[in-house]
Amino acid sequence: MLKQTVAITAMNLRSIPQRVGTSWVIVIGIAVTVAVLVSVLAMVAGFSKTLANTGRPDRAIVLRGGSNAELNSTISRENTVTIMDAPGVKKDADAKPIASAEMVAVVALPQRRTGTAANVTVRGVGTKSPLLRPEIRIVAGRMFQPAVRELIVGRSALTQFAGVDIGSHITFRSTDWTVVGEFESNGDAHESELMGDIETVLSAFRRNLFQSVTVLLESPDAFAHYKDVLTTDPTLTVDVKREPEYYAEQSKQLSKLLNFLAFGVGGIMAVGAIFGALNTMYSAVSARALEIATLRAIGFGAAPVVVSVFVEALLLSLLGGLVGALAAWLMFNGNTVNTLGANFTQVVFHLTVTPHLLLSGIVWACVIGALGGLFPAIRAARQPVATALRAA
Repeated sequence: MLKQTVAITAMNLRSIPQRVGTSWVIVIGIAVTVAVLVSVLAMVAGFSKTLANTGRPDRAIVLRGGSNAELNSTISRENTVTIMDAPGVKKDADAKPIASAEMVAVVALPQRRTGTAANVTVRGVGTKSPLLRPEIRIVAGRMFQPAVRELIVGRSALTQFAGVDIGSHITFRSTDWTVVGEFESNGDAHESELMGDIETVLSAFRRNLFQSVTVLLESPDAFAHYKDVLTTDPTLTVDVKREPEYYAEQSKQLSKLLNFLAFGVGGIMAVGAIFGALNTMYSAVSARALEIATLRAIGFGAAPVVVSVFVEALLLSLLGGLVGALAAWLMFNGNTVNTLGANFTQVVFHLTVTPHLLLSGIVWACVIGALGGLFPAIRAARQPVATALRAA
């Protein structure tokens, strides 16, 4: 049986060049399906990676109780002092807590590619921000000065939005700001922002309340006690989260939507690819009806025939999956895009085509090929020998 299977399969594969047109229907259909699936999932991977890189387990973010994002949170100045002085917060050389009471605001800036306006985050940060976030490094220009209307721009924001180059002037809330530096922070969400001195930003937006407090803990293990102290304090109504937990929640809804789109659109296209494979393989079986009947008449079994047709469909699908995965990697991996984040502002991130996504696309292709080749293979084996010979 094994020898028969190998012989028939080899004969089928050698005849593919004679059916190259119909074979390409399977390859192209599956390649397009896999490319679309992998490209959308690459958005999920890139967005999640950007937000995941933003957090550290030894940093905690404090918001007003019930707030799910900084934009809808407010914290009074009195409460920020309590939050920063709570046990578990790391101190600097001067015995001051390494923490930053911050606010975020939304400004409209034109996108470089289209010129259309997009919401960008302006974040006011405290003087301890360099100690709090050592991953933020000035790569061009200089740091902003306190009490001066100066901003630094994240590298990702600089690539996506116009008018934020070093030396540029940005006007919002009837005030003029100068961009004096460019920073990078390991490709995290902060690279999509503009940052300035907290008191100056508050003054420009005529506010007196902060929106979040981020603190550096003495160790990751200090979080539980720190949270207990704040959430049991009767003068406070706050939510305390580790940074990785907070930013993972920010990406959850968009990741769900993109996954739904990926598998929804990919599923519809997969159904089309399955029907294409069915049609192609049924045509191939019909064209070789006499050949299959002759093999059966001289003693070849039904199982080798089933396997041969099935293997042909699977190999064509595998080729389509490889082509689609390669196309997705070449065309989309590393591309910079931006999308709306939890604060209704743009988060800039890079599409990330991981080996896992490539493997998933190839597996998806093989499943399509298996379904598309199974029924034609069974039909080829069940076709009566005498009927096929008379028809010929």
